[in-house]
Amino acid sequence: MRRCFPFAILASLLAAGCASSDNTPANRSLDSFRGTSACYDRETEPYTSVVDTHLHYRPFDGLAIPFNEVNEYLSRTTVRFANVYGIGQMLPANSSCSNYLKCPGTPVSPTIRNDFVNAANMLEYKPDDLHLTLSMTFTDLSNPEPTIELMKLYEKEYPGMFHWMGEVNLVKQAQFNNRHKPATPKDITKWAGFMAELRARDYPITIHSDIGNDASPTLYLPLMEQALALYPENKIVWAHMGLSYEQKSMKASEHIAILSRLLDQYPNLMLDISWRILEDYYFSKSAYRPQYVAFINQYSDRILPGSDFVAFRDNSFKVYQQELEVTSRIHQYLDDNAFRNIALGENYFKLLNLDYQAPQICSK
Repeated sequence: MRRCFPFAILASLLAAGCASSDNTPANRSLDSFRGTSACYDRETEPYTSVVDTHLHYRPFDGLAIPFNEVNEYLSRTTVRFANVYGIGQMLPANSSCSNYLKCPGTPVSPTIRNDFVNAANMLEYKPDDLHLTLSMTFTDLSNPEPTIELMKLYEKEYPGMFHWMGEVNLVKQAQFNNRHKPATPKDITKWAGFMAELRARDYPITIHSDIGNDASPTLYLPLMEQALALYPENKIVWAHMGLSYEQKSMKASEHIAILSRLLDQYPNLMLDISWRILEDYYFSKSAYRPQYVAFINQYSDRILPGSDFVAFRDNSFKVYQQELEVTSRIHQYLDDNAFRNIALGENYFKLLNLDYQAPQICSK
């Protein structure tokens, strides 16, 4: 395992481990990614990501951590680049529920509310020390017809500000008790219009699509396979490598075989390794970790990091710091090429055609 900091300052680290403490010299500035910079020393610098591609600035109920406060969280860690996700599926505005999992029967419905709040906040509070990418999260994949007109509305109200779509739900079992229904094969054929618009704009789309569950490991896989087959030219990011709390015991070999087959078949497919379920139930297992490390090293140019932090008002910097650290732990074991592509953001910069570059890894 690689160390995160020299021994002399190990005592200053938080119990969370290698998540950066405030103002550590190892935290690089945004400007340091604009051109050639000092090489990245993996023995002395953190393994936590410089990019958080899966970060929900807005929660399900509208009671959010203020925009500036979330940005402050990022600035206190290694993160300098982030996707500004809302959450497109919100609880009713008049509901007293704040956690849909505790309110079965309460609908969680697609809406534009969170995205517009994010855009307004971006206009008013755009930070100088972070690069933020606004994402449209409103799309209802089971009712796609209104999507293009809503995209036009976004462009009218906030021209040139949105550059991503997602996270949007193809199938999310966690919300089945809140009236979410998976998109059907017929629904997926109706995505053609807005998927063409995404291609024209060169926007990626992040899709949450559970592979299956512990009782039926590949129950929903055909839905994602159909989406990939119908829209192979779209930049599709598969959230959480297709896993969920409903699927905590899939064999690593089976999971990796599915992902490898689809990555080989669809060159525009990418995966995100956000959400701590991956570390807690898969990456951290001693029998599984070498398999996932080999897989990630092999497909290192097809993978994006993310915390999946949700800015509920009761969350805090310590929660974000922990989620960033947990979802970054796998980086310690990656080879230098994979570490640069994923943790240091090179894949993200290329995907969005950004004028930034990841530092080279220092030679030993």
